[in-house]
Amino acid sequence: MKNEILKKSGEIFLKFGFKSTTMDDIANKLAISKKTIYKYFKNKEQLVDESVSFFHNSIHNEVSVVCNKGYNAIEENFEIKKMFKDLLQNSSESPMFQLQKYYPKTYHNVMVNEFTMFKDCISQNIEKGITEKLYRNNIDINITTKLYFTIVFGIHDSNLFPLENKTLNQLEIDALEYHTRAIATKKGIDILENQLDKI
Repeated sequence: MKNEILKKSGEIFLKFGFKSTTMDDIANKLAISKKTIYKYFKNKEQLVDESVSFFHNSIHNEVSVVCNKGYNAIEENFEIKKMFKDLLQNSSESPMFQLQKYYPKTYHNVMVNEFTMFKDCISQNIEKGITEKLYRNNIDINITTKLYFTIVFGIHDSNLFPLENKTLNQLEIDALEYHTRAIATKKGIDILENQLDKI
């Protein structure tokens, strides 16, 4: 039951926002009593914290599955990006921005964990792309990874990127295209163009 609450809560928070979603909302969506939720979580803050951690671990597992499917480095990034499309399409405000604003402690923990996962994933992707001759072989992997991380999470700052003209999903595609063009070989650019045409 606890895992079901965590899974559903994470989905609801992403769709309707961390601030506006109440414990009553979650109880109603799960068709359980609020008392049942409080059996596992002492307050909303704990539920937010644990549901975000649960979501992060789930995403990490799904990313690992994608990385083991044999895609080339550029296809792999686009396949991972597809995983996030449905999660973010209904968000009127970035979930990360909301966490930072209303649950700073949880946000800090997420960023620490996220950077570790992101760093490993992107570093391995760049190494793979260099081997496949899709990325240039003179790339500083550490700097490139940090630059991409900064761009991706900068997108979630609604002061910099207010969601007026583009969705979060489109902004993340723009970031991925920008990152890929910066490091790709001619062969890699051709594959990138093909991936963009499919969207």
